[in-house]
Amino acid sequence: MGKDVQDTVAELVDQGVVGVIVAWADNNGITRSRTVPVRGLASAARTGIGITPLFAVFDSHDAITFGHKGLATPSGDIRLVPEMDRLVRLSGQPGFAWAPGHQVAADGSAWAYDPRRVLERQVERAAGAGLTVRAGYELEFQLTTVDADGFRPVHDGPSYGPVRTLAVDGFAEQLLRDLDRNGVGVHQFHGEYGPGQFELSIVAHDPLTAADHQLLARQTIHAAARSHNLRASFSPLVETGAVGNGWHLHTSVSRDGVNLLEGGTGPHGLTADGAAYLAGLLRELPAIVAVTAPSVVSLLRRRPGFWSGAYGFWGAENREAALRLVPGSEFLGAGHANVELKPSDASANPYLALAVVIAAGLSGIEDGLTPPDPVQEDPGTWTDAERADAGIRLLPSTVDEQLAALADDARISTVLGAELADAFRAVRESDAAWAAPRSPEEVVAGHRWLY
Repeated sequence: MGKDVQDTVAELVDQGVVGVIVAWADNNGITRSRTVPVRGLASAARTGIGITPLFAVFDSHDAITFGHKGLATPSGDIRLVPEMDRLVRLSGQPGFAWAPGHQVAADGSAWAYDPRRVLERQVERAAGAGLTVRAGYELEFQLTTVDADGFRPVHDGPSYGPVRTLAVDGFAEQLLRDLDRNGVGVHQFHGEYGPGQFELSIVAHDPLTAADHQLLARQTIHAAARSHNLRASFSPLVETGAVGNGWHLHTSVSRDGVNLLEGGTGPHGLTADGAAYLAGLLRELPAIVAVTAPSVVSLLRRRPGFWSGAYGFWGAENREAALRLVPGSEFLGAGHANVELKPSDASANPYLALAVVIAAGLSGIEDGLTPPDPVQEDPGTWTDAERADAGIRLLPSTVDEQLAALADDARISTVLGAELADAFRAVRESDAAWAAPRSPEEVVAGHRWLY
């Protein structure tokens, strides 16, 4: 907030704020938090809030795995420190303020499992190369009524039609107002393809702000839904056989204020470095997806023909592609080109997801990579031989395949660091063990309200 913390506390008290929610995302993409009384904010900002380090090895269902040797006992404590320059009073919860937090060791030193610091390192790496990355999210979610029958979508009207938003007119009005007051810019909001499904596109920012805004948007959506007796689910899949919820991650890379993904002589206007950035993403895609769509329900969502990025290829404005290039145009003006990662969802920690995407793109530029030709068709309609000839393969489709891809990719696993990468592995294996005896329907139901 750019002011003395005591002045901030006094201002919040005058506004009627009684508590400050300090939030972070764990290795399952699940938001965790601590709330401190507003008059305790100064102390929290100075020395943090005590939490267990074992949050790094919570699985998606709150079981604590001791499969990672670095966090194999219930002993220890770390500190959760609010990012005071990101603190906002919540429009949808006026008695509370909100801030993202970072985690440090008990003595205030860096902690190897802090996801925010992982992203900071990649932002610093980009800056050291004279590059700037911007990122934005499209958030898909389902809205349901709250009644004794449980999961009931708010509508089943025509996809993308105004009847969908009319069904939740009061919710939509409050949501857009609350997001604006909370400082989260919105490009558009609309009814999506699936029953009760909506999409919210938030304005691109620097990577840390983009990740913070993703968490804040979740909080804001949940609060607005509750105010209208609705419930929101961001789960990658809410019903078997239905379309899923992607949280599509858009990134662009610039040098000296010039977007490298447009204005060049390469395919669809790519510059040489822009093409290398995209090629880096494509090269590391199996390991990236292990971080950006990591849950067992993510694997159920990513199916050919569902625009969810099942195959590892890129295309220009091809919505079946795992990497969809959104080219610039004279009509849009300079700076709009970006790359959309389709296999990305709410079960990903946004800081880690952005960190591995940035790292992959930067590695592509450093190595001077050139991407293959774009694919403008749906390879899911091709024969196995046609896909093999084109070098197009399914992305990892089991937990074991995902973990193998991550372990075998030194560029991506190094981004996480040895300790965090192993904790991440342990959590994924714990999730897989939970899912093993369950049917797909049970797995989907068990994740429906986690995000």
